[in-house]
Amino acid sequence: MNAAPLQELPAGLDWLNANPASLHDLRGRPVVLAFVNAASAWCTQRLQELANWQARNPGKLHVLVLQVPRFDCERQPQRSLKLLRRHGSSFPALLDADWAAWQRYGIESWPTLLLVDAQGRERERIVGLGGDLDRALSALAADAPPPHPEEVRLVETVPEPRLALRFPTAVAVSAERLFIADTGHHRILECNHAGRILRQFGLGTADAMDGPHDQAAFNRPQGLALEREFLYVADTGNHALRRINLLKGTVDTLCGTGRPGEPVEGPVASTGTSLDHPVALAVAANQVHIACAGDNRLWSYDLGRSELSLRAGTGRLEMRDGNARTIAAFAQPAGLAAVQQVLYVCDALGSAIRSLQLRSDLVQTLVGQGMWDFGDADGPRASARLQHPQGIALSADAPLLWIADSGNGSLRTLRLGGGELTTVSLPRRLHGPTGLAIGGGAVWIAETDAHAVLRYDIVTGELGDVTISE
Repeated sequence: MNAAPLQELPAGLDWLNANPASLHDLRGRPVVLAFVNAASAWCTQRLQELANWQARNPGKLHVLVLQVPRFDCERQPQRSLKLLRRHGSSFPALLDADWAAWQRYGIESWPTLLLVDAQGRERERIVGLGGDLDRALSALAADAPPPHPEEVRLVETVPEPRLALRFPTAVAVSAERLFIADTGHHRILECNHAGRILRQFGLGTADAMDGPHDQAAFNRPQGLALEREFLYVADTGNHALRRINLLKGTVDTLCGTGRPGEPVEGPVASTGTSLDHPVALAVAANQVHIACAGDNRLWSYDLGRSELSLRAGTGRLEMRDGNARTIAAFAQPAGLAAVQQVLYVCDALGSAIRSLQLRSDLVQTLVGQGMWDFGDADGPRASARLQHPQGIALSADAPLLWIADSGNGSLRTLRLGGGELTTVSLPRRLHGPTGLAIGGGAVWIAETDAHAVLRYDIVTGELGDVTISE
């Protein structure tokens, strides 16, 4: 253990949601400095583990999140704060826009936790998702004195507005219905196309329960896929694949234990096989394809045999084309679209669009140059650039992919068969768009950071808000 107190935080860091304080101000109470990137599923998982421990041990220590940007868009304080809150984090957060704190404390990778004792000395650092976090935090808190009346309290200063939706991340559309993953409210909404809520699936509290629509519960659901009378849900916070029977109004679990884990190929008992941060779904040929951001792989759940199989990805966080199971690798897949025998993949951290040929098991990159190569450029695929894209949808009547380019706040299109990447002309910039769906002559957009759903008329180019109401 270092004898001297940890160096003070660098000057000039943006406090995103709390009144500024120094490490010296916080002496007397242990502090956890959590170096994260809000776009990373691994960091999201670590922050959730911290939140769970703190909920069981209130007042035992301070947690300070240091958001270190991977993408240019994250250098904007509001964007970084929205990304953190989108994933449920409410810790006091600072933006380390120029990586000054990262360098000062010798951080080498996300996520890294610096455990600082009540005297301001570094006790331990935990890198990645390894280590016994509960043991380390409990040991750190055990040496802390009782709270002092004058102790600095970090209070959230900029709350999100109270609206009908909270960080919606996915939409699905039928001829008459609009379905919304109201992620921040832990529920799925069934609306008409005008936005009137007809049914709510889930209690609205983070939990894992099957049953009737008004007794079931989800935890930060994200991906949706609609197939006839069934709506499939990537229940991200529960690391599960859920199914809503729209005729009966019931919810059941197809796969997932409620905790992140290593999926196992083969027959699935509903609570016996783990998933790791499932975020996007697509249904094709009686299979639900699942994009798991936690293990950077694509899985397929066979609806007839109730079996899980690995579809693509070695599990390494990288961009690599080739054979789907032995060579190809993804960088946090975040969106899926299926047509015939092709699965299109939105590779978020690679700022890329990939394709998977289901018959030949071949993965190819359509747009994207590498893990750290991103931007905002239209044109031929070799020179076009995206920034942290989050969702894709395929036109029913044209070989056209629609892309939610979240980092650039735009809607893009990619014409299949060698066409170019194009930015759709909109009257304004979008705020963190994620989920997309095509239906009724429109592109439906989950404008996540604005807590809204938009409708873009493909023929007229009109963009309008869908007013969500009871």
